[in-house]
Amino acid sequence: MHNVTANGAEIPALGFGTFRVSAADTLRMVPAALKLGFRHIDTAQIYGNEAEVGEGIASSGVKRGDIFLTTKVWVSNYAHDAFLASVDESLKKLKTDYVDLLLLHWPNPAVPLAEQIGALNAVRAAGKVRHMGVSNFNTALMAEAIALSDGPLVTNQIEFHPYIDQSKVIRAARAAGLSLTAYYAMADGKVFADPVLKDIAAAHKRTVAQVVLRWVVQQEGFVALSKTVSEARAAENAAIFDFALTEAEMAAICALAHPDGRIVSPEGLAPVWD
Repeated sequence: MHNVTANGAEIPALGFGTFRVSAADTLRMVPAALKLGFRHIDTAQIYGNEAEVGEGIASSGVKRGDIFLTTKVWVSNYAHDAFLASVDESLKKLKTDYVDLLLLHWPNPAVPLAEQIGALNAVRAAGKVRHMGVSNFNTALMAEAIALSDGPLVTNQIEFHPYIDQSKVIRAARAAGLSLTAYYAMADGKVFADPVLKDIAAAHKRTVAQVVLRWVVQQEGFVALSKTVSEARAAENAAIFDFALTEAEMAAICALAHPDGRIVSPEGLAPVWD
């Protein structure tokens, strides 16, 4: 496994995601993922499983300092005082005195972005957060957040899979030194029936999931989040660093993108997408 370097952060290129993972499955899968070699765990306040992530890390036998832990502040906690209180609550649940990366989960125009970024910098200055970032930000919001922040932002976590064109956000992030963290890489399961992906997987004697995750991490500055409640699939997902896709295969997967490829765009949260 390699790390992605972004504005001073060293982020493991493959993370284990916990979105829509139940409490019981989180307790089981976080230690299992760490045993398999994952060193990046991603959660969020709104997922409702921070406590189980914390318990899973504590019971794993892996030192806290060897794990890159990400969580995200929910939009209802963006006012300054609520933000600080929510981070303290997250740390308590996660059984740690710091997180490696804290993200603003979605844009929320009801609270000035300057206030959100100010609170983000405050918890970093207090030593509760090592690195800062955003999630689901378009290029305009990303530029505004960077301009408002005293410290560097290190990632924008975005929907990214073979069917979505995120080239504008990717270019803007790279120009600013940010990494991109890909969620929904399997496109809600659509990738598994794709003939192009199945052919590439067969050529490498790999699974489609392995090919898609490899496609993500083989791109400059990209971190991939993988999620499963199966130990066997988690082991497969971890095994993507001993093969490489050809330039032609990378291009063939990129060519699957189409204008209406976005899947995640919740009303009331989504910005005006690029």
